[in-house]
Amino acid sequence: MDAQTNVPPTMTPPAPPTAPPAPVRMSWSRRVLAALFVLVVAGVVVLSVRPRPTPPITVQEATARRGPITRVVTGGGKLQAATEVKLSSNITGDLVALSIREGDHVTAGQVLGRIDARRYSAQLAQAEGARNSAAADVEVQRVRTAALDAEYRRVAALAASQNVSAAELEKARADLDGARAQTTSAVQRLAQADAALREARHQFSLTTITSPMDGIVTQRLKQVGERVRGSDFSEDVIMVIATLSKMEMKAEIGEHEVVFVKEGDPADVEVDAFPDRKFKARVVEVARNATVKNAGTDQEVTTFIVRMALVDPLPGALPGMSAQASISTDTHQDSVVVPIAAVTVRPEKDLKPGTKEVAELPTPAAAPPVPGQKVRREPLKKVVFVVQDGVAHVRQVETGLASDTEIEIVSGLQAGEKVVEGPYRVLSKDLADGKPVKEEELGKQGAAGKAQGT
Repeated sequence: MDAQTNVPPTMTPPAPPTAPPAPVRMSWSRRVLAALFVLVVAGVVVLSVRPRPTPPITVQEATARRGPITRVVTGGGKLQAATEVKLSSNITGDLVALSIREGDHVTAGQVLGRIDARRYSAQLAQAEGARNSAAADVEVQRVRTAALDAEYRRVAALAASQNVSAAELEKARADLDGARAQTTSAVQRLAQADAALREARHQFSLTTITSPMDGIVTQRLKQVGERVRGSDFSEDVIMVIATLSKMEMKAEIGEHEVVFVKEGDPADVEVDAFPDRKFKARVVEVARNATVKNAGTDQEVTTFIVRMALVDPLPGALPGMSAQASISTDTHQDSVVVPIAAVTVRPEKDLKPGTKEVAELPTPAAAPPVPGQKVRREPLKKVVFVVQDGVAHVRQVETGLASDTEIEIVSGLQAGEKVVEGPYRVLSKDLADGKPVKEEELGKQGAAGKAQGT
């Protein structure tokens, strides 16, 4: 048996320490690129931090011109017939006939309907009988008076020859005077009976309803079989008749504008039912009583009714149609005129020298207003923005007459200067004194329209 020999395992000697790698040297070209990159980053940072100039605001411009302008006062309202009659009955009774309908043409004196006349026919017959009786009484009294007059003459002749006593003469005279008085009383009763007969005939005639004028039935409020009530204190309307050949318009005009309106002023009326058409009218009456809505609140509105007569007939127009009126009041022949949109308002404090912040309209106070007391607001001034060398300059102005599209500048602006006229939001809020602006480029159609308007 062979003996096993123990051979010791071979021991691996430890590895010597690794030497650090030699440093890599950057070439000059790489160093230049890195330096350029750092400079570019630094430049971008500097440019981003550096304040940028304010970009110009795109606006619409207009040129102030010199020419005529007419003040135009506008208001909305309703059409109405120039003459309108509410036909009612003066007597009480049942309608037994009504031969017209809404929209029918009627003429003066035409029979339109009838009321049950039996009661009034009986009253008429009674009045005629009373009158005949009174007439008979008059005849009786006249015959009696004639007889007593003859008796008095006979007694007077006898008294002259002293054949009768003075007492008999006095009695004959007293009988004659009494008969004459009774005759006078009978005549007065006859006159009273005649008056009662005329009243009965009039009441009977009212059972026939006739048209008081030529026109068109615009409303029929009663039907056959209904009862109408005649009263001196309230009317029970049966129908409404109007002359639609002549129309009027009642417009509500604000208290600040009605002071310029006077009778005879010409006006243009636009009826909603007839679009794209204008009808000539003339002011015939300006109300002296105000119409107040929401009295005692912040929404209180005071208006006055102005009545205008349409010059020409308006076929197809009906009372109650909505319309808008433009009333021409005063005219100035030589004025500085700009588009009405070019005039805006700014708080008075923002017009002080050195103030260039964006001026915004004041907002109502957060606290609720006291009932019956109006909220006090910061005073506002009318301004325009004049464009000079691409910069908008705010300028306070005083205005005069205003038409539908233009407004007169009394002071603060000269003819030929350019002003900003839009857009509305830019002009009313965003634009401020000293801000750069540029004119909006209009297409051919827009440029032609603007040139035509100018």
